Amino acid sequence: VQLQASGGGLVQAGGSLGLSCAASGGTFSMYAMGWFRQAPGKEREFVAGISRNGARTYYADSVKGRSTISRDNAKNTVFLQMNSLKPEDTAVYYCAADRTIGYTNYASFTEYDYWGQGTQVTVSS
Repeated sequence: VQLQASGGGLVQAGGSLGLSCAASGGTFSMYAMGWFRQAPGKEREFVAGISRNGARTYYADSVKGRSTISRDNAKNTVFLQMNSLKPEDTAVYYCAADRTIGYTNYASFTEYDYWGQGTQVTVSS
């Protein structure tokens, strides 16, 4: 499956941003999806994950309550809505997909087989 992330940009602290990740080349509903981010000089970290049918969602503590992951299997797209953005949210955001991930492993980037190219999110103070 190929993934194309979009929606990044520059936003002021306290603002909102919505990311999208369009999938192609596979049966999207068979893939669990995740969003990760990586800031300069830091390791890639988990942001949010969603199960194949969208029934279960998972969030990093750093974004819980401020972000919502969702998916539209008919449109082969996963979304990440981020609100109350902070300068520390600045990073390149990646979407990822995997067919076999277990519910305990959504936060582990090594579990995902497919990655998008990343989209830059910059939050100014």
